Formats: sequence, C-alpha cells, structure tokens
Amino acid sequence: MKLSHLPTRAPEDLDKEKTKDQTLTLLSYLQEKQDILYAQQQYSLLIVLQGLDASGKDGLVKKVFSGVNPMGCQVKAFKAPTEEELSHDFLWRIHKYTPAKGMIQIFNRSHYEDVLVPRVEGWVKPAVIKRSYGYINSFEQLLQDSNTLILKFFLNVSEDKQRERIQERITDPNKHWKYDPGDMLVVKKRDDYLEAYQDVVEECSPDIPWTIVPADQNWYKEYVVAKKIVDTLDTLDLRYPDKLKK
Repeated sequence: MKLSHLPTRAPEDLDKEKTKDQTLTLLSYLQEKQDILYAQQQYSLLIVLQGLDASGKDGLVKKVFSGVNPMGCQVKAFKAPTEEELSHDFLWRIHKYTPAKGMIQIFNRSHYEDVLVPRVEGWVKPAVIKRSYGYINSFEQLLQDSNTLILKFFLNVSEDKQRERIQERITDPNKHWKYDPGDMLVVKKRDDYLEAYQDVVEECSPDIPWTIVPADQNWYKEYVVAKKIVDTLDTLDLRYPDKLKK
C-alpha cells in the first residue's frame, strides 16, 4: 500500500449533498456518545491527526468536533519542541496530554512528528528513528491497556491541492495568519515526507491501524473521520452510570 498511489478525493459516484447530510447525522450521534463517555468515565479516546502541510487538520477539528461538550474534549497542537522538552525523551511532552477516562483528546500533529521531521531534515541517524518506532508502539500499547482507544488518521492531500491551499494563505487576508515562509520549502520535500509517512504507517500499526483519509475535499474528509469515530465508539459498552454519587 503506497500512500502516493492512494486516492485523495471521494469516489466519483458519491453524492456530495447526501454525504454531507450523513455527516450531520454522524456528528449528532457523536455528541450523544461523547456525553455518555464523559459521564461513565470508564474509557477515553485519543485521536491522532497527521498529514502534510495544508492537508486540513485545523479545519477538520473545527468541523467534526464543533458540537461536542468542551468539558469532555481537548485539543493539543504540537509545535516544534521547546528547549525544556528537548532535554527529555521525545515522549515526555506527549504523555501528559493523553486523555483521562471519560475524555476525548485530539492531537493535531503528535508524537509522530519526532520520527518525521528529524528524519527528513537529517537531524538524527536512521537507527534512532527505527528504535523510536518501537517506543511509540509500546507507548500506544500502554494507553490501550489503560482503556484508551486510539484512532490514527493520515490526511492524504494531493500536491496540487496542497499548493493551492498554501497559495490561499498568501492571497486570502483571512488566512494570512496561517502562512509560514517555510511552507513551500516543505512542499519541495513532499516525496521525502511521504516516504517517511510510508514507514510510519507500516512500522507503527501492529494493533492500531492508520486510517488513510482522502483530504482534497473537506466534505468527504469530514465524513470519513466522523464515521470512523462513531463506528469505534459503537464498539464500546457505553451507558450512563445507574448509581447516585455518594
């Protein structure tokens, strides 16, 4: 399964308006399920969003989680490590943001950045990256053993759409704040990043497979992610507590 060969758009025969209606139904159902998850405090859900620059991670979070109870949902966007964070192991800054029971935690970028950027930029040796895959798998297994469900999404955006969205950050005044002069430099390294992601998908999914999301069309991207979340929550024995608190 080569990421570069996978679709970035919805199937051609898919009805856009019907799919958008289905997404609204899924989001309503997600709100109900999240309410029970928060009340029961038996399980937690960690959602990992990864993708190339301009794959639409921010917009996805805003749309899919717009109606959930803020008391039961948190978002953490991981940027470049601080000096303090660099003085610890790479998972140190991640672990303290994992979700408590009853919570949904969204990682907008995540611990996977530490096996992507350093590799592409040549900051660390390949052997270090290889060992880090094992640490990540053990870390995620630990979370699973603590009743944390993990969903990992790679937003697969085409090069044309990626360039178009980055250009919008220059031409659209409402998106100027998103622009980074290094954006186009990253686009030039697109193939290197896809190769790094390819290894991540293969090496870091023994029990938690990645969902590869076509990301060129926001309406389809939102549907795929919302459906996966709802389907996963449906596998849990979610129910409101039937005992009064003492």
